[in-house]
Amino acid sequence: MPKILDGKKLAQEIELTLQQTIESGLEVAERPPGLAVLRVGNDPASGVYVNYKEKACDRIGVRSFAKHLKEDISLEELRETIKTLNQEKNVDGILLQLPLPSHLDEATLLRSIDPDKDADGLHPLNLGRLIKGEKGPRSCTPAGVMSLLKRNQIKIEGKRAVVIGRSILVGKPMALMLEAANATVTVAHSRTTDLPSLTREADLLVVAAGKPYLIGKNHVSENCVVIDVGIHRLPTGQENMNELKKTKLCGDVKMFEIEDKVAAYSPVPGGVGPMTVTMLLANTVDRWQKHCGLPLTISHLLP
Repeated sequence: MPKILDGKKLAQEIELTLQQTIESGLEVAERPPGLAVLRVGNDPASGVYVNYKEKACDRIGVRSFAKHLKEDISLEELRETIKTLNQEKNVDGILLQLPLPSHLDEATLLRSIDPDKDADGLHPLNLGRLIKGEKGPRSCTPAGVMSLLKRNQIKIEGKRAVVIGRSILVGKPMALMLEAANATVTVAHSRTTDLPSLTREADLLVVAAGKPYLIGKNHVSENCVVIDVGIHRLPTGQENMNELKKTKLCGDVKMFEIEDKVAAYSPVPGGVGPMTVTMLLANTVDRWQKHCGLPLTISHLLP
């Protein structure tokens, strides 16, 4: 039987550690950690994700500075909002919820965030720190994957890893983190020819392609470890009364095809997703300790 990499359970354990860390530091810090999540417009998926993050803040004692901004906000208005949060001493982390409306330049806005308050590790300075192997905030989803592998004692050093996807949010930082852990890493993408022959060579396969059910049994070797970063909502049928389509969550991997073939896998839902939010909290609490001159007690949770 394959090992199921339970991200929900691990996220709960880390949240408890973070909650205890905050409680023990409040007397000296004289304030809780603060996280500002900026949501622009009314993208439904973004609304769900921001709600998850606000609830997670409440659970562990992080003060939320969430802002829901109008769809047609100008670039300059949003930059001014970010500048104000950069200067707000009670804010330790800032996250710009992506995607943004098409008229806003993502790169410009990410550069506007104070690198020391960059809760998702996407500022060019922090991406440069990752490339150089220096300490700094790390992108939350790949950091969550690394934590999941570490907790389940899955060896990375010396292994062949294939990452499918090359986004700045997941694929590229994921490859860099695995390389830093001494894996031999190949990055595949939408224009990779003969993808199955490449992925079958992987001891560790991380799939962040953003395409439902892209990977099946012909893509994986025996005893491979498969991490599914994708999450999609697909229709499953129709309800008789109102003809609304029912939906189900799935990932980029056909787990029902490969679960008896692989050594371990992360389920969807309940795998990488909960870890992404938890690593956002960990980044924020780590920044809070630094900003308030507290002992740095949670560095081991971060890659």
